[in-house]
Amino acid sequence: MQVSMHLLKPLAVLILLLGFASSVTAKITVQQIAIVINTQDADSRLVANYYQKKRGIPKENLIEVSMPAGKNSISEKKFDEIYQQIKKQTPGTVQYYALAWSKPFKVACMSMTSAVAFGFDKAHCAKGCKPTRLSGYYNSYTELPNDDLNIRPAMMLAGSSVAQVKAIIDRGVASDWTQPEATAYLMSTTDKARNRRSWRYPVIKNILSERINVELIKGDVLKDKNDVMFYFTGLKHVKAIDSNLYLPGAIADHLTSSGGNLFGTRQMSILRWLDAGATASYGTVVEPCAFTQKFPNPGIVIERYLDGESLIEAYWKSVAWPGQGVFVGEPMAAPYAVN
Repeated sequence: MQVSMHLLKPLAVLILLLGFASSVTAKITVQQIAIVINTQDADSRLVANYYQKKRGIPKENLIEVSMPAGKNSISEKKFDEIYQQIKKQTPGTVQYYALAWSKPFKVACMSMTSAVAFGFDKAHCAKGCKPTRLSGYYNSYTELPNDDLNIRPAMMLAGSSVAQVKAIIDRGVASDWTQPEATAYLMSTTDKARNRRSWRYPVIKNILSERINVELIKGDVLKDKNDVMFYFTGLKHVKAIDSNLYLPGAIADHLTSSGGNLFGTRQMSILRWLDAGATASYGTVVEPCAFTQKFPNPGIVIERYLDGESLIEAYWKSVAWPGQGVFVGEPMAAPYAVN
């Protein structure tokens, strides 16, 4: 259905452009998150135990599965076996998963986080430049995605080393209830193919600038900033990211084809954001084509995070077609929650 913009009031136009819904304040509890461990990966258990202690997650919410470690991808058949193991062990209170490994991050044509959230479904895949299935969780009102939608959003506790993942976890824990004075940096780059989200930026600034400082920057490089909470851009490789200070709970990503190839070299991996100090990032594991629906909507994730939602809620709700994209970070971070 097409909507004629001239028939809408100005505020309604802004809401339609951004996809905003009425605010929902939620912070997930320790009973609502389960940690999934790969018993064939020694680092997986180290990460899981660290996260469980840092967040006080109940031991009954530790789930063990067995799958080959060290491979970027696993088959649909192997994943189905693992998925059944996960479902069988999941307590009824659980609404979200933290996946305690860095590889595999892909299941055939889906990302690992989406496969765990939805179950493997080829409707979330695409051969060539085609749409994929809409997430029922996109910009939703629910605070209980499994109870209401039969979806358990997942996020990988992944990184370039165990020490790096522990640092990500520490940043997430440190972010809670801090209400930081921070800035959202929205970059309009010279890469026309990857600068697809920039049309939203003026609207985001117009709506949210009273709640957080929003900087619209034309250019490819952001340097020497000390207040980064959000950083959205579109490039194959993003320079000088190490020069910035990312506040605890910070979210940063770049729209490109294979940022979700966590250990790839052809384009910048989203792990570089985490190495630089961000708490979460997102990227696609297979060629998505430049559909903005397959990437985070900055307006939605910023608004929902500011409303007090946890990182996994705000980030997941900002992607309409997440089947090909992987979420990495500390799921429970909630810098704008009210204690």
